[in-house]
Amino acid sequence: MMTVVTGTPGTGKSTVAEELERRGWMVVRAAETVGPFVLGDDPDRDTSVVDEEAWVRSFAPVDGIVEGHLAHLLPSDRAVVLRCRPDVLEGRLQARGYARAKVRENAEAEALDVILVETLEVHPQETVLEIDTTNLSLAETADLIEGFIRGTVPPSSGSLDWSAYLMEGL
Repeated sequence: MMTVVTGTPGTGKSTVAEELERRGWMVVRAAETVGPFVLGDDPDRDTSVVDEEAWVRSFAPVDGIVEGHLAHLLPSDRAVVLRCRPDVLEGRLQARGYARAKVRENAEAEALDVILVETLEVHPQETVLEIDTTNLSLAETADLIEGFIRGTVPPSSGSLDWSAYLMEGL
């Protein structure tokens, strides 16, 4: 069974993937598989441009977890979308040294549910779990993901509404 763990940068994907690996799960990092599909860099957005369709077509399914910002584009058995309140996300990204424009772009994407919407375009709602990591510990987040994979945590999505942060001038 393949489970993808995705979310806006700063929501905790890499950190929880490390914890799941420590717990014995096989984890593939999507960022390590996109290299051949990078078309170039977008200096205005401080990011690489990936041929997402070619990457998805070539990706060999795994029995385990695929973690990454683009992981939700992959067909999988289950999809976990990590979320974080936009004001907290801003602080996390600023601490990483992200440029102000990139911080704002990602916080706005989080407020608009961009990754969740994209995930639901690929995955049926009954296979998606949305987790608000804002105030959860690493262990709590990993426990929820493990429970979802094992079928003891039910799917849920669409319960978070952070659109008010857009009005507050992120």
